[in-house]
Amino acid sequence: MPTSLKDTTTLHNGVKMPWFGLGVFKVKEGEEVVESVKAAIRNGYVSIDTAAIYGNEEGVGQAIKESGVPRENLFITTKLWNSEQGYESTLQAFETSLNKLGLEYLDLYLIHWPGKDKYKETWRAFEKLYKEGRVRAIGVSNFQTHHLEDLISSAEIKPMVNQVEYHPHLTQKELQAFCKKEGIQLEAWSPLKQGQLLNDPVLEDIAHKYNKTVAQVILRWDLQNEVVTIPKSIKEQRIIENANVFDFELSQEDMERIDSLNQDSRAGSHPDKMTVGFE
Repeated sequence: MPTSLKDTTTLHNGVKMPWFGLGVFKVKEGEEVVESVKAAIRNGYVSIDTAAIYGNEEGVGQAIKESGVPRENLFITTKLWNSEQGYESTLQAFETSLNKLGLEYLDLYLIHWPGKDKYKETWRAFEKLYKEGRVRAIGVSNFQTHHLEDLISSAEIKPMVNQVEYHPHLTQKELQAFCKKEGIQLEAWSPLKQGQLLNDPVLEDIAHKYNKTVAQVILRWDLQNEVVTIPKSIKEQRIIENANVFDFELSQEDMERIDSLNQDSRAGSHPDKMTVGFE
């Protein structure tokens, strides 16, 4: 089990990825994202997760530069937006993201959503970028088991990561078992269900028992399930608090109580129905 913010899981290609990071979904470009990322790095975070569609890659890049932390000590992820899927358009979108971030390479590049018919071509471009050393690891986001099976059937290189909506109301057990079997690391976005879980009575009861916050209990549950997690916050105090999950362990019984909250309910779109940007 990870014991600090520096602890990593080893992806199937040998690259080490931190178990815990900062997500910047819906964090405004400019001062808000710069300060959020700098606060995270200042407090020991090494992994930062953004996406082209968030519109804040430039701010993330500025924060990285201003943080003074050597580039090789950080783990930076961004994602290809739906409208850019396809071979040539992916290669162009990658250059755009890299330029905005002001980086020479990415640690992880993800296909943001599967869509219907272009992700195999997109993946060929990802494989090219990976072979050229422009990206240290490549993966997908919001892929269901059927998408992964289809992609793997023709891929030369298997995705290293699948980042999906994952929280106690959406425990994704079958998908996780499939990813484990295939050696694909599962990663959680929206681990707190965009705040909807923070008043859950079962979670409040467990939090009280460990003298932790509900958020800390959920994030700890992620880690004990071997799921990488990237909670978002713009408040330094919350950024510190979110990461304060390495000094306690949930019992098997409490892990099961949290599992039992599953409702297969989502805060975001269902991957099979997500059409934005694909029109």
